[in-house]
Amino acid sequence: QVRLVESGGGSVQAGGSLTLSCAASYTSGYPSEKDCMAWFRQAPGKGREGVAFRHADGSTKYIDSGKGRFTISKDNARNTLILQLDSLKPEDTGMYFCAESQDAKWCVPQPAAYEFWGRGSQVTVST
Repeated sequence: QVRLVESGGGSVQAGGSLTLSCAASYTSGYPSEKDCMAWFRQAPGKGREGVAFRHADGSTKYIDSGKGRFTISKDNARNTLILQLDSLKPEDTGMYFCAESQDAKWCVPQPAAYEFWGRGSQVTVST
């Protein structure tokens, strides 16, 4: 079993920063070299979109609108995935979900490719 728990969301003004964390715990199905962890977000009335991805090989990818503003990293000692959000814009508002795929040759943006999900953490950016 894999459990993902997000924290760190909140409300900020445009231009501000937030740090999201995703604590992963495993009772089985431990990550391997084919593991991808990602952050998705979902705005009201919209579908879930991939924001940032990190493969077990250390490679990272970002949504175009997040390049230069978002940074994904992983604290392996604590099994925690981190998303640093800087220069936030109102359009970044949404529920942010942590997700994991344990059978990923590379990270892909389709939500259906991820087997495990957290419950989400709300990010609200005001003007």
